[in-house]
Amino acid sequence: MARPGGVNRNPAQLVVLAFTGLITLGTLLLLLPVAVDGSSGLGVEDALFMSTSATTVTGLATVDIATFSLFGELVLLALVQIGGFGIMTIGSVLALVASRRVGLRQRMLAQAEIGAVDIGDLKILIGYIARITLAVEGSLAAVLTVRLWQGGYEDNFGDALYSGIFHGVTAFNNAGISLYPDNLASFVGDPIVVIAITLGFIIGGLGFPILVEISRRRASTTKRVEASLPMTLHHRTGHPRSSVIPWSLHLKITLLATAALLIIGPVVVLVFEWSNSATLGQLGIGDKLLAGWFQGVSPRTAGFNTVDIGAMNEPTLLVISTLMFIGAGPASTSGGIKVTTFAVLGLMIWSEARGDQDVNVFGRRLPTSMTRQAVTIALLSVAMVTGVSLVLMASDGIGLTAALFESASAFGTVGLSTGVTGAISTLGHISLVVVMLAGRVGPVTFVTALALRDSDRARVYRYPEERPIIG
Repeated sequence: MARPGGVNRNPAQLVVLAFTGLITLGTLLLLLPVAVDGSSGLGVEDALFMSTSATTVTGLATVDIATFSLFGELVLLALVQIGGFGIMTIGSVLALVASRRVGLRQRMLAQAEIGAVDIGDLKILIGYIARITLAVEGSLAAVLTVRLWQGGYEDNFGDALYSGIFHGVTAFNNAGISLYPDNLASFVGDPIVVIAITLGFIIGGLGFPILVEISRRRASTTKRVEASLPMTLHHRTGHPRSSVIPWSLHLKITLLATAALLIIGPVVVLVFEWSNSATLGQLGIGDKLLAGWFQGVSPRTAGFNTVDIGAMNEPTLLVISTLMFIGAGPASTSGGIKVTTFAVLGLMIWSEARGDQDVNVFGRRLPTSMTRQAVTIALLSVAMVTGVSLVLMASDGIGLTAALFESASAFGTVGLSTGVTGAISTLGHISLVVVMLAGRVGPVTFVTALALRDSDRARVYRYPEERPIIG
C-alpha cells in the first residue's frame, strides 16, 4: 500500500536515486576550479562523465588523469570508495556507529545494494564487509607503497604512500583508475605490482556474500576447535561437536565460474597476442606470460591495462568484450550480468540439451523464478549494450568492434577502451553515462526503479496454457 503523498519507494528505486545523488555531488565538486590543474576548469560534460565513471567504479575517462589536482584526485577516490562499498551500506554503517542500531528502512536499502539474504543478519554482515574492505585495501596499500618506493617508481616515500593507497582502493573496488598517464603499462614486467593489483580486483570481484561466507566459515572453524576442548568450553561456545557448515550453492557456482574465466581469459590473450608486436610480441617470455595473465583477468571487471588495448587484434577484443559483458560475482564491485547469471544460462542450455525437466547443479534444483531472472537479465543487458553500440556507430561513426567494446566496458563497469572515449560526441557520452549506471546497479534493479514496479502486485489468476512453435 502506498504511503500518503505518494512518497513510498522500494529499495531498488532508492538505490538508483542514491547513486544519482552521489554522481550529482561528484559532478559539482569536479566543476570547482580547485579540482583541476591550470586556469580552466572541467566542462559539465566531462565532470558528469568522470563523476559517473568513478561512482560506478568503471574507469572510463574523457580527460587525462593529469588534468586533476590533488583535490580532484581525492574526489575521484572518494567516489570510488563510496560507490564500490555501496552508498546504502555506508549509510547503514554510519547509523550503526551513531546509534548502535539500524532501522528497517536502512536494512532494506543496504540489503538491496549488497545482496544480503537475511535482513536480520545485516548488522553483522555490514561489520564483516567493513573489516574485509579495510583489510584488503590496507594490505594492498602496504605492498604497493613499499614496492613503488623501493622500486624507484616514485621520488619519495610520501608519493609512494599516496599512490599505494590510491591504487589499493581502486584495485579492490575494480575501478581501473590509475594515477599514471599510461595506466599500469610501466609495470608490465613487475610481478609484485601486477600480482598485488590482480589479487585485489579478483577478491573484490568475488562479491561480498562470498567473502563474508568465507570469513564466517573461518570463524566457525575456530569455534569448532574450541568445541573439541572440555565439555564446559563446548557448552559455552554453543556449537555441536559435529557441526559443519556446508558451502553454499552460490559460493560453489561463483568460484567454479570465476576459476573457468580466469583460465580462459589469459589463454585467449596469449594465443591471439603472442606475436602482436604492438602488445605482447615485443616482450620476453616471462613478461609475455605476466602481461597475458593480467590482461586476461582484468577485463572481467577491473579495467587496468599494462599493454595498449587499442593495438590488440580484433579476435582478442571480441573475447574481452564478452568477458566484460559477463563481469564478476554478484553484490561485488563489478558490473556485467555476473558470473552466476552466465553459469545459470549455461546450465539451462545443458539441461535442455539433455532433456532434463529441471535445471540441476551440485545436487540441487534451481527454482524456475531464478532461471527466468537470469534470462531477463541477459536479454536486458544485450539490449543495453547493443543500443549504446548503435548510438556510438550512428552518432560518431565508430566501427562495430570499437563501439561494442566501449559499450561492453561501460556496462561491465570495466573501464578499458580502445582510445575513443575522449573523442565521442555528447550524445555518446550521455549514453555511456546511462549504461554505466545501469551496469552498476544491475539491469533488473535499474529497470524496476524506472518502471516503478510494485512488488506487492500479484495476479490471483492464471491464463490457459498454449504453446507457440519454437525454433
